[in-house]
Amino acid sequence: MYDFANSGYTTVVITAVFSAYFVAEVAQKAPWATFAWTAALSLSYLAIMFTAPILGAYADAHAAKKRLLLFTTIGCVLFTAALACVGRGDVALGILFIVLSNYCFGSGENLIAAFLPELAREGSIGRISGWGWSLGYFGGLVSLGASLAYVMSAQAAGAPATEFVPGAMLITAAIFAIASLPTFVFLRERAVPAAPSSRGGNALALLRDTLKHARQYKDLERFLLCVVFYQAGIQTVVALAAIYAEQALGFTTRETLILILLVNITAAAGAFLFGQIQDRVGHVRMIVLTLCGWLVAIALVAVQSTLLFWISANVVGLCLGASQSAARAMVGYLSPPGRSGEFFGLWGLAVKLSSILGPITYGLVTWMTGGAHRIAMLVTGLFFIAGIVIVATVDTERGRRTALEPAG
Repeated sequence: MYDFANSGYTTVVITAVFSAYFVAEVAQKAPWATFAWTAALSLSYLAIMFTAPILGAYADAHAAKKRLLLFTTIGCVLFTAALACVGRGDVALGILFIVLSNYCFGSGENLIAAFLPELAREGSIGRISGWGWSLGYFGGLVSLGASLAYVMSAQAAGAPATEFVPGAMLITAAIFAIASLPTFVFLRERAVPAAPSSRGGNALALLRDTLKHARQYKDLERFLLCVVFYQAGIQTVVALAAIYAEQALGFTTRETLILILLVNITAAAGAFLFGQIQDRVGHVRMIVLTLCGWLVAIALVAVQSTLLFWISANVVGLCLGASQSAARAMVGYLSPPGRSGEFFGLWGLAVKLSSILGPITYGLVTWMTGGAHRIAMLVTGLFFIAGIVIVATVDTERGRRTALEPAG
């Protein structure tokens, strides 16, 4: 249910509505507008990078995943609602609320993922992750559908974007708050606090211990490096899909919302279907398969044909759900028992580093080429190629054996 709840934020705020609104209305299509958007996201991801491993280590030491998740959820809901106050020319205010809301979202995403090893058996971790991620895309559909209905009604009445986008932000915040309630009512914290003598004083001691012995988990280390690269490509597409559609292909807000609605449907199907077979096919094979699909999608998008863009959107949807679910399951599979919060914090660090690397590269390329989105999209494809090369060196069974060995 938390996957269901938080997906509306990325779907409506980051991907479909506020991103394009920021470029077109808030920054008024300035030459630096796309770069400013990617820089704001990068700033929030940089903050998560510095805090995610520490929060994860603290959560493990004090069995505090659920308590910390509550704080990040409240923050994301409040700052998403605050985006309703951002109007034309309010660039600084828009950046402030995007940084804060996205920081809370990303931190909460790491914390909820750390529950996965507690809830799934070793042989079903991919399937359970797929179920959650699939349900998450349906949550995105609910938020997007409600926003689309509101936008269409407002547009029919002749309202401009500066009037209907704030309403979409309030709708998204409300759905996030309501849909997250079952998590805090029913989900149990199964971890137990570490004994005071074994906490090393604080979360930083646990983090230092992890980094000191990082070479022991070399397959997890390689996979996290892989995540940095291929997630850079994914985060670019997620953060800039609406901007690309509107700036390169001339999509209207209504067409963009319908496009993202379709992508969420195929992403739900991809996460569910591929999650069913991941544990049997193997984690590495599944990730390589999905990354090849991403390369096909990038090639179709780069043609800049409206028809091929719609076809590419379906490919992106299938690969998006599958690759995100597969990565979460693989980190859970390679993480030592009792330290899932800590290692999912490192996963969060890798994802957020990629979230800086990908979008900021795209923004710089468009700025340097005078708005050549096609070239920027082709550059994005290089991240997926690097991911395939690195993940091919990961031995999941060796990594699992290492994770189950006694510490030290």
